[in-house]
Amino acid sequence: MAAAWGRRGGPALLRGALGEAPGRGCSSGAPVRAPSAAAQELQSSGRGRFLLEHAAPFSAFLTDSFGRQHNYLRISLTEKCNLRCQYCMPEEGVQLTPKSELLTTQEIITLARLFVKEGVEKIRLTGGEPLIRPDVVDIVGQLYKLEGLKTIAVTTNGINLARLLPRLKEAGLNAINISLDTLVPAKFEFIVRRKGFHKVMEGIHKATELGYRPVKVNCVVMRGFNEDELLGFVDFTKDLPLDVRFIEYMPFDGNKWNFKKMVSYKEMLDTIKQRWPELEKLPCEASSTAKSYKVPHFQGQISFITSMSEHFCGSCNRLRITADGNLKVCLFGNSEVSLRDHLRSGASEEALVQIIGAAVGRKKKQHAGMFNISQMKNRPMILIEPALMSFPLCQDALQNPPNSKQWGHTFSRWPTLRASLPKQMGKALMKNKLTGQLSLPGSHPEQQWHITTGILQTQLRGCCVFQKDPSSMFDTKCLEASPVSQASVNCQSKEASPGSCTEVPHASDHLTHTDEEGRATMVDVGGKPDSRRSAVAGAVVRLGEKAFGMVRQNQVKKGDVLAVAQIAGIQGAKLTSQLIPLCHNIPLNHVEVSLSLDEARYAVVIRSSCQTWGRTGVEMEALTAASLAALTVYDMCKAVTHDIVIEEVKLLSKTGGQRGDFSRV
Repeated sequence: MAAAWGRRGGPALLRGALGEAPGRGCSSGAPVRAPSAAAQELQSSGRGRFLLEHAAPFSAFLTDSFGRQHNYLRISLTEKCNLRCQYCMPEEGVQLTPKSELLTTQEIITLARLFVKEGVEKIRLTGGEPLIRPDVVDIVGQLYKLEGLKTIAVTTNGINLARLLPRLKEAGLNAINISLDTLVPAKFEFIVRRKGFHKVMEGIHKATELGYRPVKVNCVVMRGFNEDELLGFVDFTKDLPLDVRFIEYMPFDGNKWNFKKMVSYKEMLDTIKQRWPELEKLPCEASSTAKSYKVPHFQGQISFITSMSEHFCGSCNRLRITADGNLKVCLFGNSEVSLRDHLRSGASEEALVQIIGAAVGRKKKQHAGMFNISQMKNRPMILIEPALMSFPLCQDALQNPPNSKQWGHTFSRWPTLRASLPKQMGKALMKNKLTGQLSLPGSHPEQQWHITTGILQTQLRGCCVFQKDPSSMFDTKCLEASPVSQASVNCQSKEASPGSCTEVPHASDHLTHTDEEGRATMVDVGGKPDSRRSAVAGAVVRLGEKAFGMVRQNQVKKGDVLAVAQIAGIQGAKLTSQLIPLCHNIPLNHVEVSLSLDEARYAVVIRSSCQTWGRTGVEMEALTAASLAALTVYDMCKAVTHDIVIEEVKLLSKTGGQRGDFSRV
């Protein structure tokens, strides 16, 4: 009797009451919650002592060679999903396992019953998206009948949650995790390639109304994408009983690890503490993988899942069953055992337990190092654990300069560019006798790319480049900056009409992004004073009548063109220093991108503005925002027509800095 009680989770229940969990440590190092008075009384009572002395130990089959007891099982109900998240799968979806090879409802319940019998106390239903499975309510109801199972949870994208939750709660669902990486509706649509932000928010509020405490919101934090929303997510817990869980991005992009996008737990915590220095650390549950904090007087709390910077392998108690019935003892491992095949071949319960025990026994002490993981052939993440992966912006074409075969086209515009450069740089350009192209002496094409970038930055940074002019009483000569397809226009400062050419003090008479030998160099701004700086840029995308009409009616297949382009522009501003080689990485206080429709020209008119407090301006950030927004409009409409023209990419105004303000008339 005692052995049976032990296998069904009795000792674990008692250990929970006593605040103990052998083999599980607190991931945050905070003190474990002290036993309650009732637990102390039970421990001191004769019955409590008897149970502790005679109860069977935790199932040996679910205990690995390092003493970790696996009482938590995650079951994937489906590979399908009703979203197309950019970090999870391509827009057209992925190849799915044939239905005949997926676990049936009865097979799911059979395996769940077996694991619960061996000591599993918590089952989480995952996907794909588990709530699109037609019989999900029935599965929850059958799991609820399993004696010894304490928690039935679900991880969902929230799209169907509000509709199904009343029935799920009645069936026995008692814990919810909702994946949500942004609080900006347009950004949400950009990530998931579908509408539905309001449905997710409706699901969150429905969960709180039905009494779920807390409602866990999983947010994967990605640099250059949503790290600027940390404070917004914390504020989300002010009036709602939420546990917003910031998950460190597992930077797995197209079979390559990319740590540039990862924001560590400590960095996130520092950012939040700057806004809420009174942030309190909470005691850690014995089985927790999260480090939890709370702003005093807020209803909810926040947590950090430090799967990358401070892994919790030493206290891992999780096992996973994929939708096609494979047992994974580690998310990062490529080792799987098909329980489905054994089940369908008629294996007995005892044989299945032996197979499971052997797999658990082979579990490694911790997941592989990043190098080893990057070499693995593993399943697509959508088929394993989509909530833990995150969004990678595809910017290879912008981050990598053209190869040598592309240089001819790139430099075909140098003659007109040369006309608007200061004389000393113009004279330095030499014609290649073989190609007929202009280049800087002694420079490799790749070096020329970076130099060109610096020149173009200088072209776009202001209206006027000043040179000494003996004939002018103002001792200045202004070269009015213009698009590279036009010749520059000379204007005398004293004769210039108001607003046509503004005299700017301390303007440079040479290219600031090249040294004396013509090599690309980054400007040293260390000696400049901090000041408030802003810039506004614009662009126009001429679509033609058909594409314009589809954009206006929001009928483009790829989604809401204006919303997605707006987010792309904001992202572009924040990534400027990664895209333009000689730009400084500066903190932006504000970025705004607006798009409007000009029916007379069948065009989308883009306007971007950026603000900062620092030592260098934000003209390039504003221009990058306008440019990427324009390119996104092109990308989303190119299936309709290729007769799209991007034009009028230009700086409209700037304020701050030693060279003063500028406004284009």
